[in-house]
Amino acid sequence: MSTSKVTLLGLTLLIVACGSETAVEIPPPQELSREHIGYYCNMIVADHQGPKGQIHLSNGKQPVWFTSVRDTITFTLLPGEPKNITVIYVNDMAKASWATPEAGTWIDARDAWYVIGSDRRGGMGAPEPVPFSDRQAATRFSGSHGGSVVAYAELPPDYFLNVASASPGPGAQPKLDKPHE
Repeated sequence: MSTSKVTLLGLTLLIVACGSETAVEIPPPQELSREHIGYYCNMIVADHQGPKGQIHLSNGKQPVWFTSVRDTITFTLLPGEPKNITVIYVNDMAKASWATPEAGTWIDARDAWYVIGSDRRGGMGAPEPVPFSDRQAATRFSGSHGGSVVAYAELPPDYFLNVASASPGPGAQPKLDKPHE
């Protein structure tokens, strides 16, 4: 075989190898323990009410933990945070209580339906996007607590990045201790 044919064959194999996609194994959700610390607040995640989040990065052995779904989604939007996200898990509030989301209630955040603009506040007192695996459950929650139902792809970045939307209005009382209905 001539040198030019070997070079051409080598370049072809290199191009094919570079074009192939490597399958990434999706890690399962981890269950919350008192050892897990919130990424932004450095507080024990389990001490906060409402849905939580965990993000698995392709180069990490442990997930990044969040005390709220709001913080979880914000992490994905901020330009300075890692973008090598393998999977995002949030609590399915159709199956979890508001006071302490139970084990086994994790769902892929990208497949969830969210109620935004409800009267419920997350663990840090900010408006909380409330995730559900089932759209009908989200609609029922919205009927009781206000807000609108949106898919993950429809979550408005301003809901997470606008500081004004993060603080309750004058005289607003966060509803942190009311169990999920």
